[in-house]
Amino acid sequence: MTTPNLHRSPLADVAIPDVAITPAVFERAAAHADRLAFVDGPTGRCMSYGALADAIPRAAAGFAARGIGRGDVVGFMAPNLPEYAVVFHGAVTAGGLTTTINPSYGAEEVRYQLNDAGARLLVTVGPCLDIVREAVEGTAVREILVIGDAPEGDDLIAPFARLLDEPPRVPAPVDVDDVAALPYSSGTTGLPKGVMLTHHNLVSNLVQAEAAIRFGDDEVFVACLPFFHIYGMQIIMNVGLRIGATLVTMPRFDLEQFLTLAQERRATRLWVVPPIVLALARHPMVDDYDLSSVRGVFSGAAPLGPELAGEAAARVGASVVQGYGMTELSPLTHATPIDDPRPGTVGVLVPNCEARVVDPATGDDLGTGEDGELWIRGPNVMKGYLNNPDATAAMIDDDGWLHTGDIGHVDDDGYWFIVDRVKELIKVKGFQVPPAELEALLITHPAVADVAVIGVPDEEAGERPKAFVVLKPGVEASEGDIEEFVAERVASYKRLGQVAFVDAIPKSPSGKILRRLLRDS
Repeated sequence: MTTPNLHRSPLADVAIPDVAITPAVFERAAAHADRLAFVDGPTGRCMSYGALADAIPRAAAGFAARGIGRGDVVGFMAPNLPEYAVVFHGAVTAGGLTTTINPSYGAEEVRYQLNDAGARLLVTVGPCLDIVREAVEGTAVREILVIGDAPEGDDLIAPFARLLDEPPRVPAPVDVDDVAALPYSSGTTGLPKGVMLTHHNLVSNLVQAEAAIRFGDDEVFVACLPFFHIYGMQIIMNVGLRIGATLVTMPRFDLEQFLTLAQERRATRLWVVPPIVLALARHPMVDDYDLSSVRGVFSGAAPLGPELAGEAAARVGASVVQGYGMTELSPLTHATPIDDPRPGTVGVLVPNCEARVVDPATGDDLGTGEDGELWIRGPNVMKGYLNNPDATAAMIDDDGWLHTGDIGHVDDDGYWFIVDRVKELIKVKGFQVPPAELEALLITHPAVADVAVIGVPDEEAGERPKAFVVLKPGVEASEGDIEEFVAERVASYKRLGQVAFVDAIPKSPSGKILRRLLRDS
């Protein structure tokens, strides 16, 4: 093995505060207590920084009264809304942590996450309540708290607002190496894994992002990307609150509402994924809106082509740049300066991070311009996967390097390019879809004898899952039958885009699916 060829950020290292995540996020909030922290996009309901600072310790007291303390997990299943920060930071102020759940999940998906995380309490909203009631059966959850109107006469359900009746709680003592957030990330094999992000991980990435992206003191974000996902949770919500931004929340993405809110609220920065960049570049509706307040558009979660970025930048009248990261990295490791966009790159390393480019076959370090697997080391590397030491050891080596599974290179100026990935995850609108999860589901269909799933290009979503299905002898099923079977059991972004019936699935002698042959077919 060659001597490690270490790459560091061209940006100076930053001091990382030795504090919990909530004090780091609200370090400057008292100086702008009257400024709006949140605006609920659909209703216009507002919450100031002062009101938020009052609600969080009250929520913490309410959680503590319900037995939430150090290491206890609160499940949180809701779309973006102002109370998101109250729940997230209330739980950690009580000494606990949150596992954020996709509100489009079905009951089985929710139940798996609640059980794996060991959640004792669940916070949700009315529209999710039917799924949640079913999902908590057989879990450790003993109470469901509902934001907004809650049904009466059910001993399991109570209004979340009742927590705020408690006197404010002094933050519970925590260690910065305690887990503060437990989002779930999908792998290519097995079920989703709980990513243990500590207070130190999250605080590190706050200051890394702030140094790399460089914000103004009057930022307004349209928060259209979900807070349950690490991108929305950290880069939009927590970084936004740290810098004193106003966050205009959207419960789900709708292009017309997104453009309306950006215009009316004078958004300064748009946080998006490639499908939204595509809409900004080509949808005729964009011409009807004034986006002159926008200083920059930041795209992440999936690769963005330079041509599309250029189209969108010309249309919006602002730089469209990329970043790179992953849930296991809290998430940001690379960001492109707005004043030096360099289309096609994911930017430079954030401060306090090291990177290597390694030949996946030999383990040798590669030079500038050579494509290899990207390895990352820094204070933002996760503590590990919950209940899964083998997966943790496979992801993070003994020297602390996290093996991303993504293939790329660095140029002479320290700008990075991601060109492919070792992993077989399918990226649909920035969300990770593991082929193995869909394969495990499809094999339960009574007509399916064998199956393999790959990602295929899709202009709107980036990729969509395509299933190659071998039917059992003498049993019939249509493409629609297979698609409907999956659609009834998974979140919308995991639904199949295509189905192809084949005679056999190509496999190696060891039984591994040869997905490359399916892609070439």
